Amino acid sequence: MRGAAIRAGWSVRRLGGWRAPEDLEGEAVAVYGEPLFAEVIATQLGQALMDVPDGWLPELPQEHRRRDIRVATLEEARTCATPVFVKPADGRKGFEGAVYRHGVGLPSVEACPDDTTVLMAEPVRWELEVRCFVRDGRVSTMSPYLRDGELARAEDGSWPMSEQESAAAREYVDRVLAEVAVPPAVVIDIGLIESRGWAIVEANSAWGAGVYGCDPQRVLEVLERSCIPRTELSAADATWAAAPAVRAE
Repeated sequence: MRGAAIRAGWSVRRLGGWRAPEDLEGEAVAVYGEPLFAEVIATQLGQALMDVPDGWLPELPQEHRRRDIRVATLEEARTCATPVFVKPADGRKGFEGAVYRHGVGLPSVEACPDDTTVLMAEPVRWELEVRCFVRDGRVSTMSPYLRDGELARAEDGSWPMSEQESAAAREYVDRVLAEVAVPPAVVIDIGLIESRGWAIVEANSAWGAGVYGCDPQRVLEVLERSCIPRTELSAADATWAAAPAVRAE
C-alpha cells in the first residue's frame, strides 16, 4: 500500500509510535494500519473513521447471513457445550475468530473479562471467500482470500478466481449493496457456503483490512473515503463514524 500511495503521488508517513505528527493536524489524511493504532492516530488528527456497528452482521436479513448469528458475551461462549464460531464483536483481534467448544482455547478471564461482547455463529463450511473494497455503494476492487479454509494464493503469488466464480461473486455483492445499508467506505467479505449459497462473511473497516489480491491503487480510493475530518462530516456519514479512541496517546 505504501508503494501504491507513492505511485499515486501521495505523501506517505510510516509512523514508529502512537503519536501523530503535529504538522498533519488539519491536513487531508487517510489512515491505514492495525485497527486500534489507526483509531488512536485518527483521533489525534481530528478524523472520523467509517465503520459498521457491532450488531451490523447479526441484524442482516437471513438471506444474507444463511446461518444463525447473535451478539453475546464471552461468558456465554465459554460455557457453550456445542461447537460455535466465536469472534470479538468489535472486529478487533483480541483473539482469533474460530470454532470453540466448552470455551477451550478462548482467552482467560484475566485477558478478556466475561462481559466482553462477542459474536456467536453457527459453524458452516465456506467453499470460497472473497474480499470486496467498497466506496459509495460500489465495488472498487475484489479478490478471493480463502478457498476451503486455506489461503487462496497461488504459488506464483496470484489470487486466482475463475470467470464463473468472479461473475457470481460480483452479482451477489452488487445485490447486497443494493439491499443493505453500508458505510461510504468499507470492506465486505462474502462467501459461498456449502449447500446454502452466497452470504456475507463479515464487514471490516477499510482502514485496517488486508489487501490480498485487490488492486492497491483502487484500495487507495476507498481509504481516502474512509477517513473524514470530524468538522466536515455530513449527516449521512456521521451515521457510520466510529467513536473517537478513548486515549489519543
